Amino acid sequence: MTYEYERVATPASGLRLHLNENTAGCSPRVIEALRGLTREQAAFYPDYGAPVAAAARWLHVAPEEVLLTNGLDEGILAVSMAALRNSPVENPFEAVVIVPAFDMYAACTDAAGGRVVEVPLGKDFEFPLPAVIGAVGERTRLIFLTNPNNPTGQPIPRDAIERIAAAAPGALVLVDEAYAEFAGETLIAADTFRRLPNVVVGRTFAKAYGLAGLRVGALVAAPETLAPFRRVIPPYTLNACVVLALPAALEDRRYVETYLEQVRQSKAMLYAAFDRLGIKHWPSGANFVLACFGPRCREVTGGLAARQIYVRDRSADAGCAGCVRITAGITEHTRALIAAIEEVLCGAA
Repeated sequence: MTYEYERVATPASGLRLHLNENTAGCSPRVIEALRGLTREQAAFYPDYGAPVAAAARWLHVAPEEVLLTNGLDEGILAVSMAALRNSPVENPFEAVVIVPAFDMYAACTDAAGGRVVEVPLGKDFEFPLPAVIGAVGERTRLIFLTNPNNPTGQPIPRDAIERIAAAAPGALVLVDEAYAEFAGETLIAADTFRRLPNVVVGRTFAKAYGLAGLRVGALVAAPETLAPFRRVIPPYTLNACVVLALPAALEDRRYVETYLEQVRQSKAMLYAAFDRLGIKHWPSGANFVLACFGPRCREVTGGLAARQIYVRDRSADAGCAGCVRITAGITEHTRALIAAIEEVLCGAA
Protein backbone atom coordinates (compact mmCIF):
# COMPACT_ATOMS: atom_id res chain seq x y z
CA MET A 1 0.00 0.00 0.00
CA THR A 2 1.24 3.46 -0.86
CA TYR A 3 0.43 6.69 0.98
CA GLU A 4 0.22 10.26 -0.21
CA TYR A 5 -0.56 13.57 1.48
CA GLU A 6 -4.11 14.70 0.78
CA ARG A 7 -3.87 18.08 -0.92
CA VAL A 8 -6.97 20.15 -0.20
CA ALA A 9 -8.30 23.29 -1.83
CA THR A 10 -6.85 26.59 -0.62
CA PRO A 11 -9.38 29.21 -1.78
CA ALA A 12 -8.02 32.74 -2.05
CA SER A 13 -11.17 34.28 -0.58
CA GLY A 14 -13.80 33.29 1.95
CA LEU A 15 -13.41 32.01 5.50
CA ARG A 16 -10.70 29.34 5.67
CA LEU A 17 -11.49 27.17 8.68
CA HIS A 18 -10.27 23.89 7.21
CA LEU A 19 -6.46 23.95 7.59
CA ASN A 20 -5.98 24.97 11.26
CA GLU A 21 -4.34 28.22 10.17
CA ASN A 22 -4.04 31.36 12.27
CA THR A 23 -7.15 33.20 11.12
CA ALA A 24 -5.91 36.55 12.45
CA GLY A 25 -2.68 36.53 10.44
CA CYS A 26 0.83 37.06 11.75
CA SER A 27 2.03 39.77 14.12
CA PRO A 28 2.41 43.22 12.51
CA ARG A 29 6.04 43.09 13.66
CA VAL A 30 6.62 40.29 11.16
CA ILE A 31 5.51 42.48 8.27
CA GLU A 32 7.70 45.31 9.53
CA ALA A 33 10.68 42.95 9.65
CA LEU A 34 10.01 41.68 6.13
CA ARG A 35 9.89 45.23 4.79
CA GLY A 36 13.46 45.59 6.02
CA LEU A 37 14.78 42.86 3.71
CA THR A 38 17.72 44.30 1.78
CA ARG A 39 18.89 43.48 -1.72
CA GLU A 40 22.01 41.90 -0.25
CA GLN A 41 20.01 39.70 2.15
CA ALA A 42 17.96 38.45 -0.79
CA ALA A 43 21.13 37.72 -2.75
CA PHE A 44 23.17 35.99 -0.03
CA TYR A 45 22.70 32.61 1.59
CA PRO A 46 21.17 33.29 5.03
CA ASP A 47 22.85 32.91 8.40
CA TYR A 48 20.60 31.06 10.87
CA GLY A 49 22.19 32.25 14.11
CA ALA A 50 19.49 34.80 15.00
CA PRO A 51 16.39 32.61 14.37
CA VAL A 52 17.95 29.58 16.08
CA ALA A 53 18.82 31.68 19.12
CA ALA A 54 15.33 33.20 19.18
CA ALA A 55 13.67 29.78 18.94
CA ALA A 56 15.94 28.34 21.63
CA ARG A 57 15.10 31.20 24.01
CA TRP A 58 11.40 30.84 23.35
CA LEU A 59 11.45 27.07 23.85
CA HIS A 60 13.82 27.28 26.85
CA VAL A 61 16.39 24.93 25.34
CA ALA A 62 20.01 25.25 24.28
CA PRO A 63 20.65 26.24 20.64
CA GLU A 64 22.27 22.86 19.99
CA GLU A 65 19.02 21.18 21.08
CA VAL A 66 16.93 22.79 18.35
CA LEU A 67 16.94 22.22 14.59
CA LEU A 68 14.87 24.60 12.47
CA THR A 69 13.08 23.06 9.48
CA ASN A 70 11.12 24.21 6.46
CA GLY A 71 7.81 23.72 8.22
CA LEU A 72 7.39 20.82 10.61
CA ASP A 73 6.61 18.75 7.50
CA GLU A 74 10.30 18.76 6.60
CA GLY A 75 11.10 17.73 10.17
CA ILE A 76 8.74 14.76 9.89
CA LEU A 77 10.38 13.76 6.61
CA ALA A 78 13.89 14.13 8.07
CA VAL A 79 13.07 11.96 11.09
CA SER A 80 11.49 9.36 8.80
CA MET A 81 14.52 9.29 6.49
CA ALA A 82 16.96 9.01 9.39
CA ALA A 83 15.00 6.32 11.23
CA LEU A 84 14.03 4.20 8.24
CA ARG A 85 17.08 4.51 5.98
CA ASN A 86 18.47 1.24 4.61
CA SER A 87 15.12 -0.45 5.21
CA PRO A 88 15.12 -3.86 3.45
CA VAL A 89 12.59 -4.05 0.62
CA GLU A 90 11.57 -7.61 1.49
CA ASN A 91 11.14 -6.94 5.23
CA PRO A 92 10.83 -3.18 5.80
CA PHE A 93 11.42 -1.34 9.03
CA GLU A 94 8.19 -0.20 10.66
CA ALA A 95 6.68 3.07 11.85
CA VAL A 96 3.75 2.98 14.27
CA VAL A 97 1.01 5.53 13.53
CA ILE A 98 -1.97 6.04 15.84
CA VAL A 99 -4.99 6.73 13.62
CA PRO A 100 -6.69 8.99 12.83
CA ALA A 101 -3.55 11.03 12.29
CA PHE A 102 -1.87 13.70 10.22
CA ASP A 103 -1.34 11.94 6.90
CA MET A 104 2.26 13.17 6.53
CA TYR A 105 3.33 10.44 8.97
CA ALA A 106 2.28 7.62 6.68
CA ALA A 107 3.34 9.48 3.53
CA CYS A 108 6.86 10.10 4.88
CA THR A 109 7.18 6.53 6.16
CA ASP A 110 6.26 5.24 2.72
CA ALA A 111 8.66 7.67 1.03
CA ALA A 112 11.49 6.48 3.26
CA GLY A 113 10.82 2.82 2.41
CA GLY A 114 9.24 1.84 5.71
CA ARG A 115 6.02 0.01 6.50
CA VAL A 116 3.15 1.73 8.30
CA VAL A 117 1.65 -0.07 11.31
CA GLU A 118 -1.66 1.54 12.21
CA VAL A 119 -3.08 1.48 15.74
CA PRO A 120 -6.61 2.93 16.05
CA LEU A 121 -7.70 5.21 18.86
CA GLY A 122 -10.35 3.90 21.24
CA LYS A 123 -14.11 4.04 20.68
CA ASP A 124 -14.39 7.62 21.89
CA PHE A 125 -10.87 8.58 20.76
CA GLU A 126 -9.22 7.56 24.04
CA PHE A 127 -5.50 6.88 23.71
CA PRO A 128 -4.80 3.11 23.27
CA LEU A 129 -1.60 2.77 25.33
CA PRO A 130 -1.56 -1.08 25.62
CA ALA A 131 -2.19 -1.45 21.88
CA VAL A 132 0.60 0.98 21.00
CA ILE A 133 3.11 -0.81 23.20
CA GLY A 134 1.86 -4.12 21.80
CA ALA A 135 2.52 -2.90 18.26
CA VAL A 136 6.21 -2.30 18.98
CA GLY A 137 8.35 -5.11 17.59
CA GLU A 138 11.89 -5.85 16.49
CA ARG A 139 11.29 -4.02 13.17
CA THR A 140 9.95 -0.85 14.81
CA ARG A 141 12.18 2.15 14.15
CA LEU A 142 9.76 5.06 14.55
CA ILE A 143 6.61 5.91 16.52
CA PHE A 144 4.50 8.96 15.68
CA LEU A 145 2.50 10.60 18.46
CA THR A 146 0.48 13.81 18.09
CA ASN A 147 -0.22 15.69 21.29
CA PRO A 148 -2.93 16.91 21.15
CA ASN A 149 -4.17 14.66 18.38
CA ASN A 150 -5.19 15.90 14.94
CA PRO A 151 -8.09 15.71 14.07
CA THR A 152 -9.63 14.85 17.47
CA GLY A 153 -7.91 17.45 19.67
CA GLN A 154 -7.49 14.85 22.42
CA PRO A 155 -4.35 14.91 24.63
CA ILE A 156 -1.95 12.06 25.35
CA PRO A 157 -0.97 11.71 29.02
CA ARG A 158 2.73 12.45 29.51
CA ASP A 159 3.14 9.21 31.41
CA ALA A 160 1.86 7.29 28.38
CA ILE A 161 4.41 8.94 26.09
CA GLU A 162 7.25 8.17 28.49
CA ARG A 163 6.13 4.55 28.84
CA ILE A 164 6.09 4.13 25.06
CA ALA A 165 9.57 5.64 24.73
CA ALA A 166 10.88 3.33 27.47
CA ALA A 167 9.25 0.30 25.80
CA ALA A 168 10.86 1.09 22.44
CA PRO A 169 14.50 2.03 23.15
CA GLY A 170 15.51 1.05 19.61
CA ALA A 171 13.00 3.40 17.99
CA LEU A 172 12.63 7.15 17.70
CA VAL A 173 9.46 8.59 19.21
CA LEU A 174 8.43 11.76 17.37
CA VAL A 175 5.96 13.73 19.49
CA ASP A 176 4.29 16.25 17.21
CA GLU A 177 3.38 19.25 19.38
CA ALA A 178 2.04 21.43 16.57
CA TYR A 179 -0.74 22.64 18.88
CA ALA A 180 1.20 22.87 22.15
CA GLU A 181 0.62 26.61 22.56
CA PHE A 182 -3.14 26.05 22.62
CA ALA A 183 -2.89 23.04 24.93
CA GLY A 184 -0.56 24.79 27.35
CA GLU A 185 1.56 21.67 27.84
CA THR A 186 4.81 20.46 26.32
CA LEU A 187 7.34 17.69 26.85
CA ILE A 188 10.03 20.32 26.55
CA ALA A 189 9.08 21.83 29.89
CA ALA A 190 9.01 18.34 31.41
CA ASP A 191 12.62 17.72 30.29
CA THR A 192 11.49 14.43 28.73
CA PHE A 193 13.74 14.58 25.68
CA ARG A 194 16.81 14.86 27.91
CA ARG A 195 15.83 11.91 30.12
CA LEU A 196 14.73 9.78 27.17
CA PRO A 197 17.10 10.46 24.24
CA ASN A 198 14.93 8.57 21.74
CA VAL A 199 12.23 11.25 22.12
CA VAL A 200 12.07 14.03 19.51
CA VAL A 201 9.64 16.92 19.96
CA GLY A 202 8.28 18.58 16.83
CA ARG A 203 7.03 22.16 16.92
CA THR A 204 5.67 24.55 14.32
CA PHE A 205 5.41 28.32 14.10
CA ALA A 206 2.53 28.05 11.62
CA LYS A 207 -0.40 27.85 14.03
CA ALA A 208 -0.12 30.18 17.03
CA TYR A 209 2.35 32.55 15.32
CA GLY A 210 0.71 32.79 11.90
CA LEU A 211 3.78 31.86 9.84
CA ALA A 212 2.28 28.98 7.82
CA GLY A 213 3.01 30.78 4.55
CA LEU A 214 6.67 31.28 5.46
CA ARG A 215 7.21 27.59 6.39
CA VAL A 216 9.17 27.21 9.62
CA GLY A 217 9.14 24.47 12.24
CA ALA A 218 11.56 22.92 14.69
CA LEU A 219 12.80 19.62 16.03
CA VAL A 220 13.89 19.60 19.67
CA ALA A 221 15.99 16.73 21.00
CA ALA A 222 19.31 15.86 22.57
CA PRO A 223 22.18 17.01 20.31
CA GLU A 224 23.26 13.44 19.54
CA THR A 225 19.68 12.58 18.58
CA LEU A 226 19.47 15.56 16.22
CA ALA A 227 22.76 14.73 14.50
CA PRO A 228 21.32 12.27 11.91
CA PHE A 229 18.57 14.77 11.02
CA ARG A 230 21.10 17.53 10.41
CA ARG A 231 22.73 15.26 7.81
CA VAL A 232 19.40 14.77 6.04
CA ILE A 233 18.17 18.39 5.92
CA PRO A 234 19.74 20.66 3.25
CA PRO A 235 22.11 23.35 4.57
CA TYR A 236 20.00 26.33 3.44
CA THR A 237 16.49 25.00 3.91
CA LEU A 238 15.05 28.25 5.34
CA ASN A 239 14.89 31.39 3.24
CA ALA A 240 15.97 34.92 4.13
CA CYS A 241 12.41 35.99 4.93
CA VAL A 242 12.16 33.42 7.72
CA VAL A 243 15.44 34.65 9.21
CA LEU A 244 13.84 38.06 9.67
CA ALA A 245 10.32 36.94 10.47
CA LEU A 246 10.78 34.30 13.16
CA PRO A 247 12.58 36.48 15.76
CA ALA A 248 10.01 39.23 15.17
CA ALA A 249 7.11 36.83 15.68
CA LEU A 250 8.57 35.39 18.88
CA GLU A 251 9.29 38.81 20.34
CA ASP A 252 5.64 39.84 20.13
CA ARG A 253 4.39 37.83 23.10
CA ARG A 254 1.35 40.05 23.63
CA TYR A 255 0.12 39.35 20.10
CA VAL A 256 0.43 35.59 20.60
CA GLU A 257 -1.36 35.70 23.97
CA THR A 258 -4.16 37.76 22.46
CA TYR A 259 -4.66 35.21 19.71
CA LEU A 260 -4.59 32.29 22.15
CA GLU A 261 -7.36 33.98 24.14
CA GLN A 262 -9.40 34.41 20.95
CA VAL A 263 -9.04 30.69 20.28
CA ARG A 264 -10.14 29.83 23.82
CA GLN A 265 -13.24 32.00 23.44
CA SER A 266 -14.01 30.57 20.00
CA LYS A 267 -13.83 27.00 21.28
CA ALA A 268 -16.21 27.86 24.12
CA MET A 269 -18.61 29.40 21.59
CA LEU A 270 -18.46 26.27 19.43
CA TYR A 271 -19.05 23.96 22.39
CA ALA A 272 -22.08 25.99 23.45
CA ALA A 273 -23.50 26.08 19.92
CA PHE A 274 -23.04 22.35 19.39
CA ASP A 275 -24.63 21.60 22.78
CA ARG A 276 -27.61 23.77 21.80
CA LEU A 277 -27.93 22.09 18.40
CA GLY A 278 -27.45 18.56 19.75
CA ILE A 279 -24.25 17.94 17.77
CA LYS A 280 -21.73 15.56 19.30
CA HIS A 281 -18.29 17.10 19.71
CA TRP A 282 -15.10 16.61 21.67
CA PRO A 283 -13.28 19.09 23.92
CA SER A 284 -10.09 20.07 22.16
CA GLY A 285 -6.61 21.03 23.32
CA ALA A 286 -5.84 22.47 19.87
CA ASN A 287 -7.09 25.37 17.74
CA PHE A 288 -9.89 23.33 16.22
CA VAL A 289 -12.93 21.33 17.25
CA LEU A 290 -14.09 18.00 15.82
CA ALA A 291 -17.88 17.71 15.54
CA CYS A 292 -20.02 14.85 14.29
CA PHE A 293 -22.88 15.81 11.96
CA GLY A 294 -23.57 12.18 11.04
CA PRO A 295 -25.55 11.68 7.83
CA ARG A 296 -25.82 15.47 7.38
CA CYS A 297 -22.06 15.88 7.15
CA ARG A 298 -21.90 16.52 3.40
CA GLU A 299 -24.94 18.77 3.58
CA VAL A 300 -23.20 20.87 6.20
CA THR A 301 -19.82 21.09 4.45
CA GLY A 302 -21.47 21.78 1.12
CA GLY A 303 -23.81 24.38 2.58
CA LEU A 304 -20.94 26.16 4.29
CA ALA A 305 -18.82 26.08 1.13
CA ALA A 306 -21.71 27.67 -0.78
CA ARG A 307 -21.45 30.50 1.75
CA GLN A 308 -17.67 30.64 1.24
CA ILE A 309 -16.93 29.09 4.64
CA TYR A 310 -14.57 26.14 4.39
CA VAL A 311 -14.27 23.36 6.97
CA ARG A 312 -12.60 19.92 6.75
CA ASP A 313 -14.64 16.76 6.24
CA ARG A 314 -12.75 14.04 8.15
CA SER A 315 -15.24 11.24 7.41
CA ALA A 316 -12.57 9.16 5.65
CA ASP A 317 -10.39 9.04 8.78
CA ALA A 318 -10.50 6.02 11.07
CA GLY A 319 -13.42 6.30 13.49
CA CYS A 320 -14.48 9.72 12.16
CA ALA A 321 -17.51 8.91 9.98
CA GLY A 322 -19.69 12.00 9.69
CA CYS A 323 -17.14 14.21 11.44
CA VAL A 324 -16.02 17.71 10.50
CA ARG A 325 -12.93 19.51 11.83
CA ILE A 326 -13.40 23.24 12.30
CA THR A 327 -10.68 25.79 13.01
CA ALA A 328 -11.32 27.93 16.09
CA GLY A 329 -9.72 31.30 15.47
CA ILE A 330 -10.88 34.83 16.07
CA THR A 331 -14.36 35.14 17.54
CA GLU A 332 -15.75 37.23 14.69
CA HIS A 333 -15.17 34.32 12.32
CA THR A 334 -16.63 31.84 14.77
CA ARG A 335 -19.85 33.84 15.09
CA ALA A 336 -20.21 33.87 11.29
CA LEU A 337 -19.58 30.13 11.16
CA ILE A 338 -22.15 29.31 13.84
CA ALA A 339 -24.78 31.44 12.13
CA ALA A 340 -24.09 29.65 8.84
CA ILE A 341 -24.30 26.19 10.45
CA GLU A 342 -27.65 27.09 11.97
CA GLU A 343 -28.88 28.25 8.55
CA VAL A 344 -27.79 25.01 6.89
CA LEU A 345 -29.22 22.73 9.57
CA CYS A 346 -32.50 24.64 9.60
CA GLY A 347 -32.76 24.48 5.81
CA ALA A 348 -32.64 28.23 5.29
CA ALA A 349 -31.94 29.49 1.80
